[in-house]
Amino acid sequence: MASITLFILGSGIAGGAWDSATLISGRTIQGIGTGGLYVLLDIVCCDLVPQRQRGKYLGPMNSFAGIAAALGPALGGAIAQASWRWIFYMNIPISGVAIIGVWMFMRMVKGPRNSHLGHISKFRQVDYIGNILFIPSVLAVLLGLVMGGIQYPWSSWHVIVPLVLGATGWVAFHIQQHYSETPSVPTRLFRNRTSAAGYILTFLSSILIQAISYFLPIYFQGVLGESVLQSGTYFLPYAIGTLFFAIVGGVLLSKTGTYSILHATAFALSAVGTGLLTLLDATTPKVTWAFFQLITSAGLGITVSTILPSIMAGLPESDVAVATAAYAFIKTFGYVWGVSIASIIFNAVLNANLDLVLDSALRQRLADGAAYAFASEVHQLLVDRDLPWEIRQQIQQVYIISLRAIWWASLGTSMLGFCIVWVEKDLELRNVLDTEYGLKDAQVRDVSDRRAADEEANGSSPADSGPPDDRSERLPSKEASQSRD
Repeated sequence: MASITLFILGSGIAGGAWDSATLISGRTIQGIGTGGLYVLLDIVCCDLVPQRQRGKYLGPMNSFAGIAAALGPALGGAIAQASWRWIFYMNIPISGVAIIGVWMFMRMVKGPRNSHLGHISKFRQVDYIGNILFIPSVLAVLLGLVMGGIQYPWSSWHVIVPLVLGATGWVAFHIQQHYSETPSVPTRLFRNRTSAAGYILTFLSSILIQAISYFLPIYFQGVLGESVLQSGTYFLPYAIGTLFFAIVGGVLLSKTGTYSILHATAFALSAVGTGLLTLLDATTPKVTWAFFQLITSAGLGITVSTILPSIMAGLPESDVAVATAAYAFIKTFGYVWGVSIASIIFNAVLNANLDLVLDSALRQRLADGAAYAFASEVHQLLVDRDLPWEIRQQIQQVYIISLRAIWWASLGTSMLGFCIVWVEKDLELRNVLDTEYGLKDAQVRDVSDRRAADEEANGSSPADSGPPDDRSERLPSKEASQSRD
Protein backbone atom coordinates (compact mmCIF):
# COMPACT_ATOMS: atom_id res chain seq x y z
CA MET A 1 0.00 0.00 0.00
CA ALA A 2 2.93 2.32 0.69
CA SER A 3 4.32 1.64 -2.79
CA ILE A 4 0.98 2.35 -4.45
CA THR A 5 0.62 5.53 -2.39
CA LEU A 6 4.05 6.73 -3.52
CA PHE A 7 3.14 5.92 -7.11
CA ILE A 8 -0.07 7.96 -6.81
CA LEU A 9 1.79 10.84 -5.17
CA GLY A 10 4.48 10.84 -7.85
CA SER A 11 1.90 10.69 -10.63
CA GLY A 12 0.05 13.67 -9.19
CA ILE A 13 3.22 15.74 -8.81
CA ALA A 14 4.42 14.90 -12.33
CA GLY A 15 1.00 15.58 -13.85
CA GLY A 16 0.76 18.97 -12.20
CA ALA A 17 4.41 19.91 -12.80
CA TRP A 18 5.07 23.52 -13.78
CA ASP A 19 8.78 23.07 -14.57
CA SER A 20 11.29 20.32 -15.34
CA ALA A 21 12.55 20.10 -11.74
CA THR A 22 9.06 19.34 -10.45
CA LEU A 23 8.50 16.83 -13.23
CA ILE A 24 11.74 15.03 -12.39
CA SER A 25 10.84 15.02 -8.68
CA GLY A 26 7.45 13.51 -9.42
CA ARG A 27 8.98 10.88 -11.68
CA THR A 28 11.51 10.00 -8.98
CA ILE A 29 8.78 9.45 -6.37
CA GLN A 30 6.78 7.52 -8.95
CA GLY A 31 9.82 5.34 -9.66
CA ILE A 32 10.33 4.55 -5.96
CA GLY A 33 6.73 3.36 -5.73
CA THR A 34 7.04 1.38 -8.95
CA GLY A 35 10.21 -0.31 -7.72
CA GLY A 36 8.43 -1.51 -4.59
CA LEU A 37 5.46 -2.81 -6.56
CA TYR A 38 7.69 -4.51 -9.08
CA VAL A 39 9.42 -6.63 -6.44
CA LEU A 40 6.53 -7.12 -4.02
CA LEU A 41 4.19 -8.60 -6.63
CA ASP A 42 6.57 -11.51 -7.20
CA ILE A 43 7.32 -11.84 -3.48
CA VAL A 44 3.63 -12.00 -2.56
CA CYS A 45 3.02 -14.61 -5.25
CA CYS A 46 5.91 -16.74 -3.97
CA ASP A 47 4.73 -16.38 -0.36
CA LEU A 48 1.16 -17.42 -1.14
CA VAL A 49 1.52 -20.08 -3.82
CA PRO A 50 3.50 -23.38 -3.75
CA GLN A 51 6.46 -23.58 -6.11
CA ARG A 52 4.83 -25.87 -8.62
CA GLN A 53 1.75 -23.66 -8.94
CA ARG A 54 3.54 -20.30 -9.19
CA GLY A 55 3.94 -20.33 -12.95
CA LYS A 56 0.16 -20.09 -13.44
CA TYR A 57 0.15 -16.80 -11.56
CA LEU A 58 3.51 -15.34 -12.57
CA GLY A 59 2.77 -15.79 -16.28
CA PRO A 60 -0.30 -13.55 -16.61
CA MET A 61 1.03 -11.08 -14.04
CA ASN A 62 4.39 -10.48 -15.70
CA SER A 63 3.16 -10.72 -19.28
CA PHE A 64 0.46 -8.10 -18.63
CA ALA A 65 3.27 -5.82 -17.49
CA GLY A 66 5.16 -6.65 -20.69
CA ILE A 67 2.14 -5.89 -22.86
CA ALA A 68 1.64 -2.58 -21.08
CA ALA A 69 5.29 -1.67 -21.64
CA ALA A 70 5.05 -2.62 -25.31
CA LEU A 71 1.84 -0.70 -26.00
CA GLY A 72 2.79 2.22 -23.75
CA PRO A 73 4.57 4.31 -26.41
CA ALA A 74 1.66 4.12 -28.86
CA LEU A 75 -1.04 4.74 -26.24
CA GLY A 76 1.06 7.42 -24.58
CA GLY A 77 1.44 9.20 -27.90
CA ALA A 78 -2.32 9.10 -28.45
CA ILE A 79 -3.04 10.45 -24.95
CA ALA A 80 -0.38 13.13 -25.29
CA GLN A 81 -2.23 14.55 -28.29
CA ALA A 82 -4.89 15.71 -25.81
CA SER A 83 -2.53 16.62 -22.95
CA TRP A 84 0.70 15.04 -21.73
CA ARG A 85 -0.46 15.58 -18.15
CA TRP A 86 -3.08 12.86 -18.54
CA ILE A 87 -0.30 10.31 -19.00
CA PHE A 88 0.29 10.83 -15.27
CA TYR A 89 -3.22 11.71 -14.10
CA MET A 90 -4.68 8.48 -15.52
CA ASN A 91 -2.58 6.50 -13.01
CA ILE A 92 -4.38 8.01 -10.03
CA PRO A 93 -7.86 6.42 -10.38
CA ILE A 94 -6.37 3.11 -11.55
CA SER A 95 -4.02 3.02 -8.55
CA GLY A 96 -6.90 4.05 -6.29
CA VAL A 97 -8.80 0.92 -7.29
CA ALA A 98 -5.66 -1.15 -6.67
CA ILE A 99 -5.05 0.22 -3.18
CA ILE A 100 -8.69 -0.39 -2.20
CA GLY A 101 -8.39 -3.96 -3.48
CA VAL A 102 -5.23 -4.58 -1.46
CA TRP A 103 -6.83 -3.14 1.68
CA MET A 104 -9.98 -5.23 1.29
CA PHE A 105 -8.67 -8.60 0.15
CA MET A 106 -5.03 -9.05 1.16
CA ARG A 107 -5.25 -10.10 4.81
CA MET A 108 -1.78 -11.37 5.50
CA VAL A 109 -0.40 -13.59 8.25
CA LYS A 110 2.96 -12.52 9.68
CA GLY A 111 5.42 -15.26 10.46
CA PRO A 112 7.44 -15.56 13.66
CA ARG A 113 10.81 -14.80 12.04
CA ASN A 114 12.23 -11.61 13.58
CA SER A 115 8.88 -11.00 15.31
CA HIS A 116 10.74 -10.55 18.61
CA LEU A 117 12.71 -7.64 17.18
CA GLY A 118 11.57 -4.05 17.55
CA HIS A 119 11.47 -1.59 14.69
CA ILE A 120 14.84 -0.09 15.64
CA SER A 121 16.48 -3.53 15.71
CA LYS A 122 15.03 -4.36 12.32
CA PHE A 123 16.36 -1.13 10.84
CA ARG A 124 19.78 -1.98 12.23
CA GLN A 125 19.73 -5.18 10.18
CA VAL A 126 19.52 -3.22 6.93
CA ASP A 127 22.71 -3.44 4.88
CA TYR A 128 23.37 0.30 4.67
CA ILE A 129 26.96 -0.01 3.46
CA GLY A 130 25.93 -2.40 0.71
CA ASN A 131 23.16 -0.10 -0.45
CA ILE A 132 25.47 2.93 -0.39
CA LEU A 133 27.86 1.04 -2.68
CA PHE A 134 25.23 -0.58 -4.87
CA ILE A 135 22.75 2.18 -5.70
CA PRO A 136 25.26 4.80 -6.96
CA SER A 137 27.09 2.08 -8.92
CA VAL A 138 23.91 1.03 -10.69
CA LEU A 139 23.00 4.65 -11.40
CA ALA A 140 26.46 5.30 -12.84
CA VAL A 141 26.28 2.30 -15.17
CA LEU A 142 22.74 3.17 -16.27
CA LEU A 143 23.79 6.76 -16.90
CA GLY A 144 26.67 5.65 -19.10
CA LEU A 145 24.50 3.18 -21.03
CA VAL A 146 21.72 5.70 -21.60
CA MET A 147 24.03 8.48 -22.80
CA GLY A 148 26.39 6.32 -24.84
CA GLY A 149 25.94 6.60 -28.59
CA ILE A 150 23.02 9.02 -28.26
CA GLN A 151 23.90 12.08 -26.22
CA TYR A 152 27.66 11.47 -26.36
CA PRO A 153 29.88 9.13 -28.41
CA TRP A 154 31.02 5.97 -26.64
CA SER A 155 34.59 7.28 -26.60
CA SER A 156 33.56 10.39 -24.63
CA TRP A 157 34.62 10.76 -20.99
CA HIS A 158 30.97 11.54 -20.21
CA VAL A 159 30.25 7.87 -20.95
CA ILE A 160 33.50 6.16 -19.96
CA VAL A 161 33.79 7.71 -16.48
CA PRO A 162 30.31 6.60 -15.25
CA LEU A 163 30.84 3.09 -16.63
CA VAL A 164 34.25 2.74 -14.96
CA LEU A 165 33.00 4.14 -11.64
CA GLY A 166 29.95 1.88 -11.77
CA ALA A 167 32.02 -1.23 -12.50
CA THR A 168 34.43 -0.36 -9.68
CA GLY A 169 31.51 0.12 -7.31
CA TRP A 170 30.10 -3.27 -8.27
CA VAL A 171 33.39 -4.97 -7.46
CA ALA A 172 33.47 -3.24 -4.07
CA PHE A 173 29.83 -4.22 -3.47
CA HIS A 174 30.54 -7.86 -4.26
CA ILE A 175 33.46 -7.94 -1.81
CA GLN A 176 31.39 -6.19 0.88
CA GLN A 177 28.50 -8.65 0.43
CA HIS A 178 30.84 -11.57 0.95
CA TYR A 179 31.83 -10.33 4.43
CA SER A 180 28.58 -8.65 5.53
CA GLU A 181 26.55 -10.32 8.30
CA THR A 182 23.27 -9.11 6.77
CA PRO A 183 23.97 -8.81 3.03
CA SER A 184 21.43 -7.27 0.65
CA VAL A 185 22.20 -9.90 -2.00
CA PRO A 186 23.66 -13.00 -0.31
CA THR A 187 26.30 -14.70 -2.42
CA ARG A 188 24.71 -18.06 -1.59
CA LEU A 189 22.01 -17.27 -4.16
CA PHE A 190 24.57 -17.72 -6.91
CA ARG A 191 26.44 -20.72 -5.50
CA ASN A 192 23.59 -23.00 -6.51
CA ARG A 193 24.08 -23.85 -10.18
CA THR A 194 20.37 -24.12 -10.98
CA SER A 195 19.58 -20.78 -9.39
CA ALA A 196 22.64 -19.14 -10.97
CA ALA A 197 21.62 -20.47 -14.39
CA GLY A 198 18.10 -19.16 -13.78
CA TYR A 199 19.41 -15.68 -13.09
CA ILE A 200 21.47 -15.75 -16.29
CA LEU A 201 18.43 -16.91 -18.27
CA THR A 202 16.43 -14.08 -16.69
CA PHE A 203 19.01 -11.57 -17.90
CA LEU A 204 19.14 -12.99 -21.43
CA SER A 205 15.37 -13.30 -21.84
CA SER A 206 14.91 -9.73 -20.58
CA ILE A 207 17.41 -8.48 -23.16
CA LEU A 208 15.49 -10.28 -25.90
CA ILE A 209 12.05 -9.15 -24.76
CA GLN A 210 13.06 -5.50 -24.56
CA ALA A 211 15.16 -5.40 -27.73
CA ILE A 212 12.33 -6.85 -29.80
CA SER A 213 9.68 -4.70 -28.10
CA TYR A 214 11.78 -1.60 -28.71
CA PHE A 215 12.81 -2.16 -32.32
CA LEU A 216 10.04 -4.19 -33.96
CA PRO A 217 7.82 -1.06 -34.08
CA ILE A 218 10.70 0.66 -35.90
CA TYR A 219 10.29 -1.91 -38.66
CA PHE A 220 6.62 -1.02 -38.98
CA GLN A 221 7.32 2.72 -38.96
CA GLY A 222 10.64 3.09 -40.77
CA VAL A 223 10.29 0.27 -43.31
CA LEU A 224 6.54 -0.10 -43.83
CA GLY A 225 5.84 3.62 -43.29
CA GLU A 226 3.04 3.12 -40.76
CA SER A 227 2.01 5.61 -38.08
CA VAL A 228 2.96 5.20 -34.43
CA LEU A 229 -0.61 4.17 -33.59
CA GLN A 230 -0.79 1.66 -36.45
CA SER A 231 2.58 0.18 -35.48
CA GLY A 232 1.12 -0.47 -32.02
CA THR A 233 -1.69 -2.42 -33.67
CA TYR A 234 0.77 -4.38 -35.80
CA PHE A 235 2.68 -5.23 -32.63
CA LEU A 236 -0.32 -6.99 -31.07
CA PRO A 237 0.60 -10.53 -32.26
CA TYR A 238 3.80 -10.30 -30.23
CA ALA A 239 2.13 -8.70 -27.21
CA ILE A 240 -0.87 -11.04 -27.10
CA GLY A 241 1.30 -14.04 -27.97
CA THR A 242 3.59 -13.31 -25.03
CA LEU A 243 0.61 -13.21 -22.66
CA PHE A 244 -0.92 -16.39 -24.07
CA PHE A 245 2.27 -18.45 -24.01
CA ALA A 246 3.19 -17.16 -20.55
CA ILE A 247 -0.08 -18.67 -19.34
CA VAL A 248 0.57 -21.87 -21.31
CA GLY A 249 4.07 -22.14 -19.84
CA GLY A 250 2.76 -21.64 -16.32
CA VAL A 251 0.09 -24.31 -16.75
CA LEU A 252 2.60 -26.79 -18.22
CA LEU A 253 4.98 -26.12 -15.34
CA SER A 254 2.22 -26.80 -12.82
CA LYS A 255 1.15 -29.98 -14.60
CA THR A 256 4.58 -31.49 -15.23
CA GLY A 257 6.76 -29.98 -12.51
CA THR A 258 9.59 -29.89 -15.07
CA TYR A 259 11.14 -26.61 -16.09
CA SER A 260 14.39 -27.40 -17.93
CA ILE A 261 12.61 -28.82 -20.98
CA LEU A 262 10.32 -25.78 -21.00
CA HIS A 263 13.33 -23.46 -20.91
CA ALA A 264 15.03 -25.39 -23.72
CA THR A 265 11.87 -25.20 -25.81
CA ALA A 266 11.48 -21.50 -25.03
CA PHE A 267 14.96 -20.49 -26.16
CA ALA A 268 14.77 -22.80 -29.17
CA LEU A 269 11.53 -21.09 -30.27
CA SER A 270 13.11 -17.71 -29.59
CA ALA A 271 16.06 -18.65 -31.79
CA VAL A 272 13.75 -19.77 -34.60
CA GLY A 273 11.60 -16.64 -34.26
CA THR A 274 14.48 -14.17 -34.22
CA GLY A 275 16.06 -16.05 -37.09
CA LEU A 276 12.86 -15.60 -39.09
CA LEU A 277 12.86 -11.88 -38.26
CA THR A 278 16.07 -11.55 -40.26
CA LEU A 279 13.96 -12.22 -43.37
CA LEU A 280 11.80 -9.12 -42.90
CA ASP A 281 11.91 -6.53 -45.66
CA ALA A 282 9.62 -3.96 -47.28
CA THR A 283 7.65 -6.62 -49.19
CA THR A 284 6.99 -9.10 -46.35
CA PRO A 285 3.23 -9.91 -46.23
CA LYS A 286 1.30 -9.11 -43.06
CA VAL A 287 0.46 -12.73 -42.32
CA THR A 288 4.16 -13.61 -42.55
CA TRP A 289 5.48 -11.02 -40.09
CA ALA A 290 2.55 -11.76 -37.77
CA PHE A 291 3.55 -15.45 -37.80
CA PHE A 292 7.17 -14.53 -37.09
CA GLN A 293 6.01 -12.51 -34.08
CA LEU A 294 3.97 -15.42 -32.73
CA ILE A 295 6.91 -17.82 -32.94
CA THR A 296 9.16 -15.38 -31.09
CA SER A 297 6.53 -14.57 -28.48
CA ALA A 298 5.93 -18.28 -27.87
CA GLY A 299 9.51 -18.72 -26.73
CA LEU A 300 9.84 -15.53 -24.72
CA GLY A 301 6.37 -15.88 -23.20
CA ILE A 302 7.28 -19.26 -21.71
CA THR A 303 10.31 -17.74 -19.99
CA VAL A 304 8.13 -15.12 -18.30
CA SER A 305 6.32 -17.65 -16.13
CA THR A 306 8.83 -20.46 -15.65
CA ILE A 307 12.23 -18.99 -14.73
CA LEU A 308 11.49 -17.65 -11.23
CA PRO A 309 10.11 -21.01 -9.97
CA SER A 310 13.27 -22.72 -11.23
CA ILE A 311 15.42 -20.21 -9.32
CA MET A 312 13.46 -20.90 -6.14
CA ALA A 313 13.68 -24.69 -6.58
CA GLY A 314 17.26 -24.75 -5.35
CA LEU A 315 16.80 -22.25 -2.52
CA PRO A 316 15.07 -22.39 0.88
CA GLU A 317 11.76 -20.57 1.22
CA SER A 318 13.42 -18.26 3.75
CA ASP A 319 15.26 -16.70 0.79
CA VAL A 320 12.07 -15.86 -1.11
CA ALA A 321 12.26 -12.10 -0.55
CA VAL A 322 15.94 -11.60 -1.30
CA ALA A 323 15.97 -14.07 -4.21
CA THR A 324 12.92 -12.43 -5.77
CA ALA A 325 14.43 -8.98 -5.32
CA ALA A 326 17.58 -10.17 -7.10
CA TYR A 327 15.41 -11.64 -9.86
CA ALA A 328 13.51 -8.37 -10.27
CA PHE A 329 16.72 -6.35 -10.41
CA ILE A 330 18.39 -8.65 -12.95
CA LYS A 331 15.25 -8.63 -15.07
CA THR A 332 15.07 -4.84 -15.02
CA PHE A 333 18.78 -4.54 -15.70
CA GLY A 334 18.32 -6.90 -18.65
CA TYR A 335 15.67 -4.57 -20.02
CA VAL A 336 18.16 -1.68 -19.86
CA TRP A 337 20.81 -3.72 -21.63
CA GLY A 338 18.25 -4.87 -24.19
CA VAL A 339 17.68 -1.28 -25.25
CA SER A 340 21.31 -0.18 -24.88
CA ILE A 341 23.02 -3.03 -26.73
CA ALA A 342 20.39 -3.10 -29.46
CA SER A 343 20.71 0.68 -29.87
CA ILE A 344 24.48 0.43 -30.13
CA ILE A 345 24.17 -2.20 -32.86
CA PHE A 346 21.42 -0.30 -34.67
CA ASN A 347 23.23 3.05 -34.67
CA ALA A 348 26.60 1.57 -35.60
CA VAL A 349 25.26 -0.40 -38.57
CA LEU A 350 23.05 2.47 -39.71
CA ASN A 351 25.91 4.99 -39.60
CA ALA A 352 28.06 2.57 -41.59
CA ASN A 353 25.40 2.33 -44.32
CA LEU A 354 24.29 5.96 -44.54
CA ASP A 355 26.00 6.26 -47.92
CA LEU A 356 23.01 4.37 -49.33
CA VAL A 357 20.94 7.53 -48.75
CA LEU A 358 21.88 10.03 -51.46
CA ASP A 359 20.10 13.02 -49.94
CA SER A 360 22.64 14.76 -47.68
CA ALA A 361 19.94 16.50 -45.61
CA LEU A 362 18.25 13.17 -44.82
CA ARG A 363 21.59 11.58 -44.01
CA GLN A 364 22.06 14.27 -41.39
CA ARG A 365 18.63 13.55 -39.91
CA LEU A 366 19.41 9.84 -39.65
CA ALA A 367 22.95 10.02 -38.27
CA ASP A 368 24.22 9.72 -34.69
CA GLY A 369 21.26 8.04 -33.04
CA ALA A 370 18.54 10.14 -34.69
CA ALA A 371 17.17 7.31 -36.84
CA TYR A 372 14.99 5.90 -34.05
CA ALA A 373 13.04 9.14 -33.68
CA PHE A 374 13.01 9.73 -37.44
CA ALA A 375 11.13 6.46 -38.01
CA SER A 376 7.98 7.98 -36.51
CA GLU A 377 8.20 10.84 -39.05
CA VAL A 378 8.31 8.62 -42.13
CA HIS A 379 4.55 8.10 -42.19
CA GLN A 380 3.80 11.82 -42.19
CA LEU A 381 6.39 12.45 -44.90
CA LEU A 382 4.64 9.88 -47.07
CA VAL A 383 1.24 11.41 -46.36
CA ASP A 384 2.54 14.87 -47.28
CA ARG A 385 4.27 13.44 -50.37
CA ASP A 386 7.53 15.02 -49.21
CA LEU A 387 9.53 11.83 -49.74
CA PRO A 388 10.40 10.85 -53.34
CA TRP A 389 10.05 7.14 -54.05
CA GLU A 390 13.76 6.60 -54.75
CA ILE A 391 14.76 8.25 -51.46
CA ARG A 392 12.04 6.24 -49.72
CA GLN A 393 13.57 2.99 -50.98
CA GLN A 394 17.02 4.08 -49.82
CA ILE A 395 15.73 4.82 -46.32
CA GLN A 396 13.93 1.48 -46.24
CA GLN A 397 17.12 -0.34 -47.13
CA VAL A 398 19.12 1.40 -44.41
CA TYR A 399 16.51 0.49 -41.79
CA ILE A 400 16.26 -3.11 -43.01
CA ILE A 401 20.03 -3.63 -42.81
CA SER A 402 20.28 -2.01 -39.37
CA LEU A 403 17.34 -3.94 -37.90
CA ARG A 404 18.61 -7.19 -39.39
CA ALA A 405 21.80 -6.79 -37.34
CA ILE A 406 19.65 -6.64 -34.19
CA TRP A 407 17.75 -9.77 -35.19
CA TRP A 408 21.03 -11.64 -35.77
CA ALA A 409 22.29 -10.52 -32.35
CA SER A 410 18.99 -11.68 -30.82
CA LEU A 411 19.43 -15.04 -32.51
CA GLY A 412 22.88 -15.38 -30.94
CA THR A 413 21.50 -14.41 -27.52
CA SER A 414 18.75 -17.02 -27.85
CA MET A 415 21.28 -19.72 -28.73
CA LEU A 416 23.41 -18.73 -25.73
CA GLY A 417 20.34 -19.09 -23.52
CA PHE A 418 19.63 -22.51 -25.05
CA CYS A 419 23.14 -23.65 -24.10
CA ILE A 420 22.89 -22.33 -20.52
CA VAL A 421 19.62 -24.22 -19.99
CA TRP A 422 21.57 -27.47 -19.81
CA VAL A 423 23.44 -26.23 -16.72
CA GLU A 424 20.17 -26.43 -14.78
CA LYS A 425 19.14 -29.49 -12.81
CA ASP A 426 15.47 -30.46 -12.79
CA LEU A 427 14.88 -30.16 -9.06
CA GLU A 428 11.54 -31.08 -7.56
CA LEU A 429 9.12 -28.17 -7.30
CA ARG A 430 7.38 -28.31 -3.93
CA ASN A 431 3.63 -28.77 -4.26
CA VAL A 432 2.92 -27.70 -0.68
CA LEU A 433 3.37 -24.15 0.54
CA ASP A 434 6.40 -24.08 2.82
CA THR A 435 6.49 -20.53 4.11
CA GLU A 436 5.70 -18.74 7.34
CA TYR A 437 3.51 -16.19 5.57
CA GLY A 438 0.19 -16.46 3.79
CA LEU A 439 -3.43 -15.37 3.55
CA LYS A 440 -5.58 -15.91 6.63
CA ASP A 441 -8.28 -17.56 4.54
CA ALA A 442 -5.78 -20.08 3.19
CA GLN A 443 -4.42 -21.28 6.54
CA VAL A 444 -6.75 -24.22 7.07
CA ARG A 445 -6.44 -25.37 3.47
CA ASP A 446 -2.66 -25.06 3.62
CA VAL A 447 -2.54 -27.15 6.82
CA SER A 448 -4.73 -29.83 5.26
CA ASP A 449 -2.55 -30.01 2.15
CA ARG A 450 0.64 -30.31 4.19
CA ARG A 451 -0.78 -32.94 6.54
CA ALA A 452 -2.14 -34.92 3.60
CA ALA A 453 1.27 -34.87 1.95
CA ASP A 454 2.95 -36.00 5.19
CA GLU A 455 0.40 -38.77 5.73
CA GLU A 456 0.83 -40.02 2.18
CA ALA A 457 4.59 -40.10 2.63
CA ASN A 458 4.35 -41.91 6.01
CA GLY A 459 1.58 -44.28 4.97
CA SER A 460 -0.79 -43.11 7.72
CA SER A 461 -4.45 -42.21 7.39
CA PRO A 462 -6.06 -38.88 8.19
CA ALA A 463 -7.95 -40.43 11.07
CA ASP A 464 -4.66 -41.09 12.86
CA SER A 465 -3.89 -37.38 13.14
CA GLY A 466 -5.24 -34.75 15.46
CA PRO A 467 -6.43 -31.29 14.58
CA PRO A 468 -3.83 -28.85 13.29
CA ASP A 469 -3.97 -26.58 16.30
CA ASP A 470 -0.23 -26.22 16.85
CA ARG A 471 1.68 -23.42 15.16
CA SER A 472 4.69 -25.67 14.69
CA GLU A 473 2.62 -28.04 12.54
CA ARG A 474 1.66 -25.24 10.19
CA LEU A 475 5.15 -23.84 9.88
CA PRO A 476 7.83 -26.43 9.15
CA SER A 477 11.40 -25.46 9.91
CA LYS A 478 13.28 -23.55 7.27
CA GLU A 479 16.13 -26.05 7.57
CA ALA A 480 13.91 -28.57 5.77
CA SER A 481 13.91 -26.29 2.77
CA GLN A 482 17.67 -26.00 2.32
CA SER A 483 19.19 -26.17 -1.13
CA ARG A 484 18.98 -29.58 -2.75
CA ASP A 485 21.28 -28.85 -5.62
